[in-house]
Amino acid sequence: MRFARMLTAGALAAAALLGPAAPVAPADTPSPRPGADGSAPTEAGTSFRTATPVEQGQKATANGSSGDYLYWVFPADAGDRPTVRASVTLPEPTARHGASDWRIDVYDGLRRRQPCMYGMQSRTAAADAVTVELSCTLRPVRALADPWSDDPLPGSYYVRLTVTAQPEQDQGLPVRAEVEAVSKRVGGAWAVDGTLAEPLVPGVSADERRKEEETALDWSSGWWSDRWVWTGAGGLLAALAAIAGYVLTRGPGRPAGVPPAA
Repeated sequence: MRFARMLTAGALAAAALLGPAAPVAPADTPSPRPGADGSAPTEAGTSFRTATPVEQGQKATANGSSGDYLYWVFPADAGDRPTVRASVTLPEPTARHGASDWRIDVYDGLRRRQPCMYGMQSRTAAADAVTVELSCTLRPVRALADPWSDDPLPGSYYVRLTVTAQPEQDQGLPVRAEVEAVSKRVGGAWAVDGTLAEPLVPGVSADERRKEEETALDWSSGWWSDRWVWTGAGGLLAALAAIAGYVLTRGPGRPAGVPPAA
């Protein structure tokens, strides 16, 4: 009975530790980072320096011309796995002279192009297509990485949308773009024991960065991750297994009041 009570108590303790460590997050859940006024941008930049800021979960729109480079920038924190989606409304088919190739690229705060884990990063729109849909899912953002690594790190992420091939006569035709970035939280599977001193947000002064961190960005990277919970639970279960093994191998104890054999 004592052994059964011991195992029951150990199982309850492990369940208490493991229960909150693995919440089920819906896929592509937007991070709770609303914009300053809640309104989504209605224009895009034309370079990295003029990229239009957009929060995760906001649908940014912009009118442009076929052949333009359109730029947006959004924040991503450690544990995020961002997915960027873009939709381009094309000119009227009667105004076009053939198919066109469209592409989105995502760059980190150091302007390193980040590869897509999956998604349709580039696509060909037929001559009679009305819209073209693109998507790019990045690798999970890590809190820390080696200097030589190109792993995604907390900070700004730039989205560039453009046409890469089209008939020359179609240059300059009006298009309308819609872009949205969302993230799925991946948790401790990608956690590391460390953090950046500051997120990679180029072109922002220390005071401005601090103000953003206190309001919109809310960076949460740090030494804590749910890997600590799993490690603690594993240690507890190992200790319980050792005690159980000791009890089983020791055998029944001597009844109380019975002196040891001479």
